Amino acid sequence: MPMPMDYRLAAQDFDQVLTEVVEATGLTTRNQAYTTIQAVLICFRRRLTLREAIVFAQILPAMVRALFVQDWDPDEPRSTIWDRTAMTEEVKALRADHNFSPDTAIRDVASVLRRHVEAGAFEHVLTRLPAPARDFWE
Repeated sequence: MPMPMDYRLAAQDFDQVLTEVVEATGLTTRNQAYTTIQAVLICFRRRLTLREAIVFAQILPAMVRALFVQDWDPDEPRSTIWDRTAMTEEVKALRADHNFSPDTAIRDVASVLRRHVEAGAFEHVLTRLPAPARDFWE
């Protein structure tokens, strides 16, 4: 079997995601976009069960999926707070001295990621997650 294209083009696809997050957020560098994406993914991951997170990760582009699971401690206590303001503060807290995520970071990353996943598969996965998790990606 040949190497799947999502792996063959992973770096190129991730570069496009970074570029689009820079544009969507008004950030100025890909490093800033990387931190914002990572922070949004970690914030979301903290609220899922291990099973839910694995189901969600399956539909992400290869390098976004890798970022989603990077440095993950599955024994970390889950957060049950789905308040958008609290989650935005959590996003901004990752590497706070070097984090320039805007207040709209979650929405901005969600809109970019939706353009880089298969829409039907994404919607199907969201139906398998709790309602607040689905709202996160609206």
